[in-house]
Amino acid sequence: MSIFEKVHELKHPTLTKENWGEEQPLVRFNFLGKELDISQPSSTFWVYLLGVIVTLVGVQFLVMQDGQMSRIWWGISMILWGVGAIIAGTSYQAFGYELKAKHREECSWTTWWEVIYLIFQQVSMNAMTVAIAYTSIPPESIWFDIFIWYAALMTVGYTIITFWGAFTATKSVITFEFMMFASLPSFIAFIFINTVSYIKTGATYDLLCMISWALIYASYYFYDKYWKMGIGEVLWKQKKIWFSENDVLHVILVVWSLVMIAVPFYTLDYANLIQ
Repeated sequence: MSIFEKVHELKHPTLTKENWGEEQPLVRFNFLGKELDISQPSSTFWVYLLGVIVTLVGVQFLVMQDGQMSRIWWGISMILWGVGAIIAGTSYQAFGYELKAKHREECSWTTWWEVIYLIFQQVSMNAMTVAIAYTSIPPESIWFDIFIWYAALMTVGYTIITFWGAFTATKSVITFEFMMFASLPSFIAFIFINTVSYIKTGATYDLLCMISWALIYASYYFYDKYWKMGIGEVLWKQKKIWFSENDVLHVILVVWSLVMIAVPFYTLDYANLIQ
């Protein structure tokens, strides 16, 4: 067996070829003479929409960079986040059945698409850490160096751990939850830095960042509550209405992505702010 197939040793505990279309929407198309099964079409729309908007925001940052390192790193972060969302939607939603079940005896729990998404998402947070360092920390401060080194070490460390998890089929380190845990220190630092800075200066940039952190927190909070309450499952089984916890996450993040469109206009390097 190829080491790249090792990840497929992790089997889904409940999904099978037979019950996939019962547990979630599954639509069959004829594409160029071949049958193509699309899973969760409405969910696919939301996650792809999110991915496209965030990627375009990243491009916007880069087009407007004007020599500002913070805008460059914000742009890198947003592009990684946006492309990662599209990669995730391809496996978690759109082509989940094709990748995990259709051509396999047992349904896989994850795929390499999802592994790569996890890396993109976490590295996106690390690039964001660098961006925040450039906008909010004096470059001569020891904290500036700490943020840069932390982002670099987290990128290398998380990527190695995630690849190891995929190659050895170690489920605990290739989960969405582990990725969020790895990103948590940066997220907490962002909230603290922008809140303190806004209290001191009242800068629009910090206000927009605070709103963005609140929306990101809300997306994960309501995702968790919706999932634990089983609302999506009840809607699907009783009403045949599909709106999953992932949809809750993605709809709120679409709102977040629209807020982010304004951020490049107010983003400047700390060194330029004090001139």
